[in-house]
Amino acid sequence: MQDESLDGIAIVGLAGRFPEGRDVHALWRDLLDGVEMIAFFSDEELLESGVDPTVFQNPNYVRARGALGDADYFDAAFFGHSPHVAALMDPQHRLFLECAWAALEDAGYDPERYAGRIGVFAGESMNTYLLNNVLPHIQMVASVDSLQASIGNDKDSLTTEVSYKLNLRGPSVTVQTSSSTSLAAVHMACQSLLSYESDMTLAGGVSIHFPEKAGYLYHEGGATSADGHCRAFDAQSSGFVNGHGAGVVVLKRLEDAVADRDTIYAVIKGSAINNDGAVKVSYMAPSVDGQAEVVAQAQMIADVHPETISYVEAHGTGTNLGDPIEIAALTHAFRVQTDKT
Repeated sequence: MQDESLDGIAIVGLAGRFPEGRDVHALWRDLLDGVEMIAFFSDEELLESGVDPTVFQNPNYVRARGALGDADYFDAAFFGHSPHVAALMDPQHRLFLECAWAALEDAGYDPERYAGRIGVFAGESMNTYLLNNVLPHIQMVASVDSLQASIGNDKDSLTTEVSYKLNLRGPSVTVQTSSSTSLAAVHMACQSLLSYESDMTLAGGVSIHFPEKAGYLYHEGGATSADGHCRAFDAQSSGFVNGHGAGVVVLKRLEDAVADRDTIYAVIKGSAINNDGAVKVSYMAPSVDGQAEVVAQAQMIADVHPETISYVEAHGTGTNLGDPIEIAALTHAFRVQTDKT
């Protein structure tokens, strides 16, 4: 008989890279200390990045972004890439490969010695490196195999490149669901474990935009912040600020993690995924009904009563439209089983 207390998915390893080169430990410390991880750029930095002065001198231009600062760093030789091929690769591929390796190392697993099947589920943002750095120097591409250059810049190759370089033999699936990509990848990775098509999975995502040191034009009523600061669920909020980073978690069935004496950071008791279809004011707008439905479904799958939940990690866009809808959706979902506030 299976011990129901061992139902769930264990997070046994993690790695990430965040603004100004922070790893997961530095990120946690800065979150505890309330450190804002958004950089504001000078005229000189914007000029060096190639931003047109007529753009950044616009009064609506916000000089803010959560930039990595070291997105051009990569140990090409360690992963068997020539410097020239590595220079043509989307840095999102490079960073995700590094984080995948680091996450497995954090979990204490060498894929060459692990007998089970390791799957990879992840996604990335639009490849702006190709547009801004590779295509303007097309002669560089002509000096290498064009297929190799395209593979290194194709979203579809993100996970299979990791599976190839690290010799991982489980499913390798690129996930693209816009801002929910990384969590959708975690959900799919959990399903792969629960169906026993994988024995361990890597799940996550990566997002870097080029040029790194660049801001954006603010448009009233849009999703981005008017002043470069994020204030989710605050009366002064006006939107979000784009940031760069990557994150990977290593997942195993909880019963296996316990049996293998793994370090367990946390347990995923259940997850759910849906889409709100056309029941909303616009394509970009969220839906109260859609969000409430998926939250309630996740609680049901996890067999977790809402009165036992003491903390909710929100989407928290900081927009005048999104924040109230998210609060309303959470309220509706919790009200299915409790009247407590």
